[in-house]
Amino acid sequence: MPKKIAFFTPSKSASNRVFLVISCLGLSLLSACANVIPPCNAKISPPSSELRNTKWELVRWNLAPNARGEVRSRQIPQGDSSNPIQMIFDANGERLSGSTGCNRFTARITEDARGFTLDQIASTKMACAPQRMELENDFLYELNDYRTIVRNGDQLLMIGADREVLSFIQKNNPTK
Repeated sequence: MPKKIAFFTPSKSASNRVFLVISCLGLSLLSACANVIPPCNAKISPPSSELRNTKWELVRWNLAPNARGEVRSRQIPQGDSSNPIQMIFDANGERLSGSTGCNRFTARITEDARGFTLDQIASTKMACAPQRMELENDFLYELNDYRTIVRNGDQLLMIGADREVLSFIQKNNPTK
């Protein structure tokens, strides 16, 4: 005599309860994550004291991932007279200055509980090659609109609101 196999077929109300429980768990996890992820306008950085009297050179610029999730890099040509994009944090922790490879820039550093923010960004206005001017404008935009700065030893990452990541390496600062 063949054996009968019984399959459990949940009732519609049982499957609705399972769906409801799974949905609630998913929403709980998303809510918990939302508390960890900073709001869109929040800026997070290390304390400015960690960066005082340091000099950084831009070595890589990753663009936001494309529709397939691929990360692309932006070419960073050396500036006029082979000047790279550089940033220097002053010894007092009050100013950031540097070069875009063509023009000089400066910004005020303001400290709060989330680290520091940059404001009052200003630059000189010398004419450069069109490709360099585009890179300079984009760099100054990222400097103004970053969301996170992360320091890992001699590497500094600036992550923009647009998900672009600028990678800097630490250079010897001659003003030490």
